[in-house]
Amino acid sequence: MKRDTKLVHAGRPPHVDGRRPVNPPIVRASTVDFETIEGLEEAGRAGIAGEQSFTYGVHGTPTTFALESFITELERGYGTRLFSSGLDAISSVFLALLKPGDHVLVVDSVYAPVRSLVTRFLAERGIAYDFYSPRDVRVERFFRPETRLVYAETPGSVTMELQDIRRLSHAVRRHERIILACDNTWSSGYCFRPLEHGAHLSIIAGTKYLCGHSDVVIGSVTADESVYPLLHQTRALLGSAVSPDDCALTLRGARTLHIRYPEHARRALQVAEWLESHAAVAQVHYPALPSSPDHSQWTALYEGAAGLFGVELAGFNDGQARRFVNCLRLFGKGASWGGFESLALPCDMVSNRSIEDWSSRGAVVRLHIGLEDPGDLIEDLGQALRAASAAGPS
Repeated sequence: MKRDTKLVHAGRPPHVDGRRPVNPPIVRASTVDFETIEGLEEAGRAGIAGEQSFTYGVHGTPTTFALESFITELERGYGTRLFSSGLDAISSVFLALLKPGDHVLVVDSVYAPVRSLVTRFLAERGIAYDFYSPRDVRVERFFRPETRLVYAETPGSVTMELQDIRRLSHAVRRHERIILACDNTWSSGYCFRPLEHGAHLSIIAGTKYLCGHSDVVIGSVTADESVYPLLHQTRALLGSAVSPDDCALTLRGARTLHIRYPEHARRALQVAEWLESHAAVAQVHYPALPSSPDHSQWTALYEGAAGLFGVELAGFNDGQARRFVNCLRLFGKGASWGGFESLALPCDMVSNRSIEDWSSRGAVVRLHIGLEDPGDLIEDLGQALRAASAAGPS
């Protein structure tokens, strides 16, 4: 089946007595009552082996399994496990793969909370780390005998650098001990699938585009066959659980991913092109723009673009950037993205980079372009840029 057809048909319930509901029923359960102890034990063995086995609510219900099957189809992986948030999913990957004395390589353009997770939580527990530049094609030179994980994110958070996952995976897979994990939230399995290019794990914050309506917090990790058993065991040991209601809402949103995602991209490209020509803008960080240094790689590897990008404001300090965002009328001011609404958020690039020095560059604002009319959004951005520029430096 083609991708769009899978989005409609994946994770649907089977026919029973010749009929079925279109959507998987919402099954809420903690205790699962078995007719016999033997039946309970058989189901338990299946669950331990990594199968979708309805044994206890924390391990998932049929509603949970439906969403996991859907994401596995979308990401073209071996199996998927769900988590309470994107960051919970990422943390569980680290806990599954790393122990004191190990070493992890993390892309420098990583999502800011992951940077804190690495520099504080992991470092305090004796796990060494290094950051590497997202466009560095010689990452292998940072490998150590104790390196166990390379953590990538493509495009990078805020500044949207693409990584060559194919090249990175070739380097990683020459060392059997090293696992390659990739945050795939920007693409959400729609226009890029890291496992197809050699990654072992693909992580999605389903809070964003899979749900698409800003009313669910959820995360997923999809694994290849070599890593899935460890992922499954770690999730069971940590007791991560996801609400069946959140799974149902995410499935409902994901059914229209192929309608929403290209529309976000279409509107975002119009807005990005307008911003790129504005005198107050130094650079728009968006791989779908022909001016992007990653545009050729994006064209070769990606089947579309998200509505999220970064805007570097020419000569603006952080105070002016905040004023610009506060002057916006149609853009919400808040965390997350991927919903139907547009959002704007100033970003501290100086504190969130270890390799590239941003101290002499303009302030950066992350924009998510929603499903509003792009003409209205452009008009709003124009008036906010005028207001922030006229006020001068803070």
